[in-house]
Amino acid sequence: METIKTKVLVVGGGPGGYVAAIRCGQLGLDTVLVEKERLGGTCLIRGCIPSKALIHAAGQFEAMARVAEGSRFGISLASPPQLDFAGTVRWKESIVNQLNSGVAGLLKRAKVKVVQGWATFSDAKTCRVTAADTDVVITAEHVILANGSVPVELPFLPFGGPVISSTEALSLPELPKSLVVVGGGYIGLELGIAFRKLGSEVAVVETQQQILPLYDEQLVDPVRRWLKRNHVTTHLGAKAVGLGEGGAGLVIETESRERVMLQADRILVSVGRRPAVDGWGLEHMAVAMDGRFVRVDDRCATSMKNVWAIGDLVGEPMLAHKASAQGEMVAEIIAGHRRRFDPIAIPAVCFTEPEIVSVEGAAGTDLGDTIVATFPFQANGRALSMDGVEDGGFVRVVARKGDHRILKIQAVGSHVSELAGEFTQAMEMGAVLEDIAGTIHAHPTLGEAFHEAAMKGLGQAIHI
Repeated sequence: METIKTKVLVVGGGPGGYVAAIRCGQLGLDTVLVEKERLGGTCLIRGCIPSKALIHAAGQFEAMARVAEGSRFGISLASPPQLDFAGTVRWKESIVNQLNSGVAGLLKRAKVKVVQGWATFSDAKTCRVTAADTDVVITAEHVILANGSVPVELPFLPFGGPVISSTEALSLPELPKSLVVVGGGYIGLELGIAFRKLGSEVAVVETQQQILPLYDEQLVDPVRRWLKRNHVTTHLGAKAVGLGEGGAGLVIETESRERVMLQADRILVSVGRRPAVDGWGLEHMAVAMDGRFVRVDDRCATSMKNVWAIGDLVGEPMLAHKASAQGEMVAEIIAGHRRRFDPIAIPAVCFTEPEIVSVEGAAGTDLGDTIVATFPFQANGRALSMDGVEDGGFVRVVARKGDHRILKIQAVGSHVSELAGEFTQAMEMGAVLEDIAGTIHAHPTLGEAFHEAAMKGLGQAIHI
């Protein structure tokens, strides 16, 4: 059995783990990365990237289908577009493969040793890695746990057969004629909308009274309108009960306690994710827990000296970009830098139709006296020229009344995900309304709506 001794051991090759490993390598730290599957983790291999590829393909197909139904923008098609779903999946996989190879190349350039296999810890600094052709014991001075998360499985709807998670949804052999989505959060709605655009009949089951229940009604309303216009049935205040007789369809209980059978070729369960804490020896590492998550301080240090944890393993928000930022920080701390994880805001994006962006500061819901200014995309030239105002998007800025400090920025509309960087930068730099109003924004761009919202907050709006 081979034995490896290293300065840093990183467990997990997702956006937290591989970024941590690359930064360790850049800083001259001897580093080993263990990954049981493919480099890139959930985000790159079976989450963020493949879902956005599918969403893009679905949008292209829908646009052509709408043109085939009648001339749009002076463009017409003699016949409806044809979908080769297997070809769509192959194209999606080509994007994943390209990025996976890129991560491998970056790790190699940083002189990070990659060990393929499953790591099982016997103590806080020692693990055994096994695979078909691997049997290695690794000991390290520092351990960075970046194990990620897994989809939550409902006990009465276990994954298998027609019941799938987002992972299987992104690699289906054929397009389902009918799909029921259990869970009206961002994962379920992103995929449900994509499959609807591709031609599936889609229904959504949500226990709360609103889809995307973490957002306010005004922000969600454009998405709700798209779903209604495109005949996506939403069962709110309802809960899944189990499969129908013979495994056909899904039985739900409505708000009035009535049981209804929903026909479905596939049932996508998307009720959240949980940290991957099972099966790799966490119980042998003597680290404190915070509920289901590993407890860390503001440096991502666990209760065990020189054991660090990042990403989905340590709590909400369970987002790839949070994990990457934490991974980079921990690498620098190990190298002797003074760092702590204390962002002003972490952006959240829903790639629904239309998209939603929300960037909130640490103040959360306790904002005190505020100025709330909203600017509609109907008054934005770029949005109109992209036919991006059908469902009524907007940019909203919330600022403290006393000093005009921006506390929250939100937007809903076509392509607003590309504004997330500007929104977050404004929050991180402590911008006030005057800063945004005084910044010249290029015309015509969607970013002008942010500028106009800030001006409206000051009582100076020009185009509304």
